[in-house]
Amino acid sequence: MGKTFLLLLISLVPVCAAFATDTVPCLPDGASQEAKNKAVAVRVFEEIFNQGKFQVADEIYAKDFVNHGLHRNANLQEDQAAVHAEKKAFPDLKMTVDLMVAEGDLITVVWTLRGTHTGSGIGFPPTGVKLELRGITVWRIDDGKIREEWTSFDQLRAARQFVTQLKWQLMGFLFVMVILGWAFCRAIRRLRRIQAAKATS
Repeated sequence: MGKTFLLLLISLVPVCAAFATDTVPCLPDGASQEAKNKAVAVRVFEEIFNQGKFQVADEIYAKDFVNHGLHRNANLQEDQAAVHAEKKAFPDLKMTVDLMVAEGDLITVVWTLRGTHTGSGIGFPPTGVKLELRGITVWRIDDGKIREEWTSFDQLRAARQFVTQLKWQLMGFLFVMVILGWAFCRAIRRLRRIQAAKATS
């Protein structure tokens, strides 16, 4: 009995020592890299879009960055010019991250954009339209820099929100155009009658 107890005690010593160590398990390198990539993605939304700190782009985008559009690609300069235009058109623009998933060097983000069109950055005067859009962006991040992007959102929904909120203004504009067109046609007919009368006299 004494020998059995002694053998049991000896066999348990290494196990107890293992539990008594004060080490914290380390995350695999891949997991920590994915966490760093997520932090880079968060900076795009929070610092560049929400706070308008455009200089941050120099820190987190690679010089050879490519935004893969549906019909054409954009380089870093074109991509950031579009961001500047959006922020100018929607000064209160706020982008929230709804979902973020990291796998290897890829980050996928589902986001929601909200803002009021009170600026002139998108090619036409301010309308006061309140826009809300959901989209998805995939980035490839290499060595802490964003190198590639794929973004998609419902452009038809954006157009529909403009039309819905501006329907009375658009209807008024169309009404004015119809009246002007009618008046112009009437004036042309009258001018032709006068010219015809002069020709016969």
